Amino acid sequence: MRLRSVPLGVASLLLMVIALTASVRSFAALQPSGFPAWLQAHVGDGDGQISKIVLERARALYLKKVAQGAVKNPCYFAMDATRPGDLGSGVLGRRYYVICEASQSFRAISSGHGGGRNLKGTVDFSNGRRCSKNFGNAMDSELTAGGAYMTREAKTSFKGFYRTGAKQDAAFLRTFIQFDGEGEAANARQRVIGGHAAQVLRGMCLRKNPNSSYADHDGFVPFGKLVEYAGGRSNGCTSWSPADAQQIISMVKDNPTTLYIYPESRDIAAVSANRSQSGGRPYWNASCLKEIGAPKFWPRKTLEPMIAQYEKDHPAPPSQPLPICKGS
Repeated sequence: MRLRSVPLGVASLLLMVIALTASVRSFAALQPSGFPAWLQAHVGDGDGQISKIVLERARALYLKKVAQGAVKNPCYFAMDATRPGDLGSGVLGRRYYVICEASQSFRAISSGHGGGRNLKGTVDFSNGRRCSKNFGNAMDSELTAGGAYMTREAKTSFKGFYRTGAKQDAAFLRTFIQFDGEGEAANARQRVIGGHAAQVLRGMCLRKNPNSSYADHDGFVPFGKLVEYAGGRSNGCTSWSPADAQQIISMVKDNPTTLYIYPESRDIAAVSANRSQSGGRPYWNASCLKEIGAPKFWPRKTLEPMIAQYEKDHPAPPSQPLPICKGS
């Protein structure tokens, strides 16, 4: 067969196709049908391990986004919200996972779950500190919604001052990582769902500090007591200890990655019916399932009208200005 010269543009295209094919082949070794041996060692249902179905879905989501060019971060995240958040005696359950396959790194850390709400006289979809029974994607529900997420922009905001020592104050600046979700979690941005340190200022008042860049027009700044609630509940966001939050935020700032949160509504339905699509018993953390009885997913089309009606019938009192701190 006689060979013909190939135009430079076509040759470049062929090289790109060859490179892309090689890239796809390299990912074929990382398909979610099987885990690398080092990662398989972390699979299990014990504390500090990741359950198989959670890793399968988190890994599949990450590889999909990498193949699409949406993610270049070498690490990805997963969370198993069926596991206990508080093991008692000051020990927190490790149910949030940081996985970096390129460096063969796996970390399991604590994370808060959505506290939900108790609309007294109407409906109770609140959660305890240890286990989450209620899940959902309704606005103002303060519930965790499982599914696929991407980390997005980081927003740092000033919350106020707090006392660090004898007559020494510090500004509390908390960074929030916005999440964008898919499917049932597609309204994550509207719900202001993301990740942040489990810290908040309580007992707020106003203190005179006219020289501060944060002072209002009257020369006052907000002041409160810094409280950490790593073992508590969130308003639907993913919350981490301050040390873990610092590390995670540095990993994803200007470098987005994926987060998969288990369970989705289909998993909750399967557990409630005690069946799975594969015919086996559906996965749920055994100790929490025993405690909660049966989980429940609250779809937004059902819960949002109930919340709206409750808030209409029980309007919030007018907001009051912060009091002046004693001794100011």
